[in-house]
Amino acid sequence: MRETVHVPLGARAYDVLIGPGLMAEAGALIQPLLPRLRVAIVTETRVAALHLDALRSGLSAVGIDSVVLELPPGEATKGWAHLEQVTEWLLDQKIERRDVVVALGGGVIGDLVGFACAILRRGVRFVQVPTSLLAQVDSSVGGKTGINTSQGKNLAGAFHQPSLVLADTDALSTLAPRDFLAGYGEVMKYGLLGDSAFFEWLEEHAPAMAAGDMGLRVAAVRRSVEMKAEIVTRDETEQGERALLNLGHTFCHALEAATGYSDRLLHGEGVAIGCGLAYELSARLGLCSQESPSRVRAHLKAMGMKTDLKDIPGDLPGAEALLNLMGQDKKVVAGTLNFVLARGIGDAFVTSDVPRNVVLGVLQDALRGN
Repeated sequence: MRETVHVPLGARAYDVLIGPGLMAEAGALIQPLLPRLRVAIVTETRVAALHLDALRSGLSAVGIDSVVLELPPGEATKGWAHLEQVTEWLLDQKIERRDVVVALGGGVIGDLVGFACAILRRGVRFVQVPTSLLAQVDSSVGGKTGINTSQGKNLAGAFHQPSLVLADTDALSTLAPRDFLAGYGEVMKYGLLGDSAFFEWLEEHAPAMAAGDMGLRVAAVRRSVEMKAEIVTRDETEQGERALLNLGHTFCHALEAATGYSDRLLHGEGVAIGCGLAYELSARLGLCSQESPSRVRAHLKAMGMKTDLKDIPGDLPGAEALLNLMGQDKKVVAGTLNFVLARGIGDAFVTSDVPRNVVLGVLQDALRGN
């Protein structure tokens, strides 16, 4: 049941392995990268309790020694303080440029450790072992690394590709249902931005996938990674087409900022709601029929996911304040906010030609629950 997706980036090319049982084989898979039989693992405490023993056993099975740093869980870890901690710890462990660091965890750990490896000795290799659905289909692939700052998400970072990604789908069975569904927001995004047949497949199979069908999980992760790899290969540093991967994210990042990057709204939940809003905005601009946003939201409801702004607990700021939060987004170019909009399911494009008053109207109606 194992799948391999190759990311062909010349000297920075690597494989993404997808399937159950990969942690048990991690040693044999990572060993060809190593100049010496030693790695440094950075993880967080919740993930460590679930998966660290399996990973270390897989490494020691072929004689690879490992040292471990465990960080606190949560989005707050992805900041300057822990970047400094990880970097200093790796130096204390005498990690050299040719050594390998293993990032074991979700998107927070992958982004943070990848950034630390990008700046450590001007570039140390690292292996992603993503344990959440969101990380397996999105953040572990493509080389975007970074941390959050007080001004917003991911505003400090670097492009630094991993040397290998091991997406062990057994790890998905340890996720809480809410975390799995939050990751599913990113899976659905791929169908919406460029593959209507994949979205149709998800409409049919995603409920069984969420319920635990391993074959469907491997297939969904593989297709998501394939689509991301294709786009990243054509536009590694986001000069154009890669921005399509931000479908739903302009709304999402504003909502995350408005909720204080807290558990009120998980990133994938924000992406899912943001995709619905992006399609609603597209329909109001006459780019697609109203059937498209209705279909997106119907699928979210069928999956038992957050669908509308009213599904976010607590109070949200007004539409003007949310629009101002969008202005801090990384996708602002020359002061102009770029949106990913759609002409239909599977047909997204990037534009800056979006009237402010139309965006404001979409947000006002969404806040009223219309």
